[in-house]
Amino acid sequence: MWLDEADGFAEIFKGYLPFYLFVALPIFIIMSPVNPVAASHEFSVYRMQQYDLHTVPHGCRSASFNLEGRSLTSWSTSRHCVVARVQEITLEQFLEIRNKAGALLLVLPKNETLLTPEEREHIQLLEMAMVQQEINAPVYFARWTPEMEDILADLQHSFITDDKSGTALEAMFNTVSSNGYQIVVSAPTPQKLDSKPVTLHGKLIGRSGSAQTIVIAANYDSAALVPEISQGADCNASGAVALLELARIFSRIYSTAGGRGAPTLVFVLTSVGHSLNYFATKKWLEEQLDSSDASLLQDVSFVSCMECVSRGPVRMHVSRPPRAPSPAHSFRSRLGAPLQHKKINLADELLAWHHERFSIRRMTAFTLSSLQSHKDSGRSTVLDTPSEDRIQNLVSNVARIARALASHIYNITDDENDEDAGLYDDVLNVDEAAIRYWYNYLSSQSRSAHIVTTSPNGGVTGALERVLSRYMEVTVSTHAVDKREPEYTLYSPTSATLYVYSVKPAVFDLILTLAIVCYLAVVYFAIQAFPRFYEEYAKIVTGKTKVQ
Repeated sequence: MWLDEADGFAEIFKGYLPFYLFVALPIFIIMSPVNPVAASHEFSVYRMQQYDLHTVPHGCRSASFNLEGRSLTSWSTSRHCVVARVQEITLEQFLEIRNKAGALLLVLPKNETLLTPEEREHIQLLEMAMVQQEINAPVYFARWTPEMEDILADLQHSFITDDKSGTALEAMFNTVSSNGYQIVVSAPTPQKLDSKPVTLHGKLIGRSGSAQTIVIAANYDSAALVPEISQGADCNASGAVALLELARIFSRIYSTAGGRGAPTLVFVLTSVGHSLNYFATKKWLEEQLDSSDASLLQDVSFVSCMECVSRGPVRMHVSRPPRAPSPAHSFRSRLGAPLQHKKINLADELLAWHHERFSIRRMTAFTLSSLQSHKDSGRSTVLDTPSEDRIQNLVSNVARIARALASHIYNITDDENDEDAGLYDDVLNVDEAAIRYWYNYLSSQSRSAHIVTTSPNGGVTGALERVLSRYMEVTVSTHAVDKREPEYTLYSPTSATLYVYSVKPAVFDLILTLAIVCYLAVVYFAIQAFPRFYEEYAKIVTGKTKVQ
């Protein structure tokens, strides 16, 4: 009968098997990984810049970390990596994170053109504050992706803490049911980069017998907080493109002896701008003025620097207002640009404008810029990207500058007659297609000093040298940074790979272990009581007591 066969099965559970199960299974659970991985993601991330300026450290000083990801509202210790959208973090939150958190990961906007003016200003001010001092914790930026958006949503809606829970039971349930993330970046230790800034210069020789020289200068690097995504469309791709177009226009005029103007035009492109105190310009001036042959800058009428010239009408920034009848005053009156006066303050860590490097060497110089102040947060932002409106502004400003410069060189006082109008239309015609091409080319890639000064003979520098060589003979000057007392020092790495592992919190493992122990205990006692249950059941079915 089947009841008799069940006796053999019951005898099995009277032995030591339940004890083996009770002891072995918890041991296996304890020996399992603390954070069992459910899923993983891989992202390209970009490290906040790290550099020293006059031996003063700036930016992020660390690169690697392996921490638990938390949102802005749930992090609490240095064991956490704070993950947030860049437009959501406040300055006060950043200062607290800088002092207490283990790492910071900021996600860039999905579409920066959809940001409100307030959000753009907030991000730009945050960037300025972040680079003022050194940060010991690693800081990385990531581009928006659907996967990153899901991670942000999980971190924001996961109740890792019980701050928003009504009861202790609800807090425990939220903790167990939530998803956590382990965030890992394995990057090499920051190392000094071998930075070799470059200056490109060429000249269009004026009429014989004239020693006058007009210098047109611009830097072509960008200076955003994150070197790898520093496009710098306005600052300063626009200035470099304006210089290239002026070189093209006046190379046509100076190509014939009859059309050549009196002054020699010198065009200067430098690879280091305001973020590193115009170091390349400083070195280039030392080479030109302190050498035995200083003929290139022997009699400079004025120096016109161009920076951020695509946001709107240009202004003329000066350290000393030009007086009549100086060449600078003549050019300014023909340009019709408003004057912005600011004295040079050598006590500041950085010079305000490019022209100040020339003014220090007692040259009449000014900077043409659409910005009202050198403190404008738009000079160093990852949001400085190309747009159609800025291209049109750039074309308009280049045309104005070319007309004013030609009017000054040839002393044209009335441009309304037919002869002058023909000159402006035919010779000073701006090539919008060329401006558009070079503007998009320069602003489509990073041109931070971390990149352009470490590959001086290729990339952007090589392309600019080739295009400028179409109009004049170009000289390339490579400058060395002092090894003993460096004016600046750049550090790598600038990018890394970030791994995000989806994990359950450690308390989940503890509760799971307790649940399994309880389950095994119930099974054990059920098996131990099975013979008694079987006997009682047999009495009911057979009506007699089974003989032991």
